[in-house]
Amino acid sequence: MKVLIVEDEPALRAALVEYLTQDGFRCEQAAGYAAAHEKVKLYEYDAVLLDLTLPDGRGLDLLRTLKADRSAAGVLILTARDALADKLAGLELGADDYLTKPFHLAEVSARLRAVLRRRHFEGQPKVEFAGIVVDLATTAVTVHGQPVILTRKQYELLLYFLAHPGRVLTKEALAEHAWGDGVDAVDSFDFIYTHLKNLRQKLQEAGGGQYLRTVYGLGYQLLDPDA
Repeated sequence: MKVLIVEDEPALRAALVEYLTQDGFRCEQAAGYAAAHEKVKLYEYDAVLLDLTLPDGRGLDLLRTLKADRSAAGVLILTARDALADKLAGLELGADDYLTKPFHLAEVSARLRAVLRRRHFEGQPKVEFAGIVVDLATTAVTVHGQPVILTRKQYELLLYFLAHPGRVLTKEALAEHAWGDGVDAVDSFDFIYTHLKNLRQKLQEAGGGQYLRTVYGLGYQLLDPDA
């Protein structure tokens, strides 16, 4: 799950990045409105962790931008204890949830995972597709009941495909999702092929068939091999 953390307080931002990264999230960060606005215009995110009080703009305006652009990102807003009006305004504009400062980092992680389930998987604790089952809480993966051991990158790529079944995903989009926004500076995305080849092999060895199809010149898509 790729998350943009928009928070101007350096210590809190660093703590969020460290904790969420250790908990399996792919974290990008922005210290203010301008930097965050540039990122949401250039990149896609699964979720945005949004402080509403920023030094160079309003978090609510960034939320308006996300909604105007029809972004698929879930939004978890962070507010001061007494900022009831901001909470209500954020929810009215389409934020998925809010947390009041101070908060426990574990709760941030749990809320973000809940946003992911609601946004992409209809709130279900498990994702199922043509024999593939992913437990979002434990990250356990099975294919037709057989456990499949994936690396972190393979898991992130599989989850991204499961969030967009049938959609052709480019190598650039896959790389950006699993490796972060900085990957757009690389000269070639050929390394994606190796990761997808290994993911394909593991799914097949568990009896899953050809789930990942190459669409030459465009990218890759997840399909039901028996359809």
